[in-house]
Amino acid sequence: MLILDLTLKAKKFIESLPPKHQRQIKNAILALQETPIPHDAKKLLGYENYTRIDTGEHRIIYQFKPKNKSITVLLVEKRNDDAIYRVAKRYLK
Repeated sequence: MLILDLTLKAKKFIESLPPKHQRQIKNAILALQETPIPHDAKKLLGYENYTRIDTGEHRIIYQFKPKNKSITVLLVEKRNDDAIYRVAKRYLK
């Protein structure tokens, strides 16, 4: 089984959501342990080591490291907000 790790920023965002949304995001993140690159996952343009998935109204940006057998969830933000990419650009450098 893969090791899951969440950044502090991702944890805080998830904790700030209503319980229904928290459940959706947690289920999506836990599902990554079984299927680290689901069929609807897309690589981030310009950041080939990072992948994104959508769940409900939110987008999850993560990094899958097959050699370490780990997944690091970097960011979780609202899907319709381009701010996630501005944050990701600063965060992923």
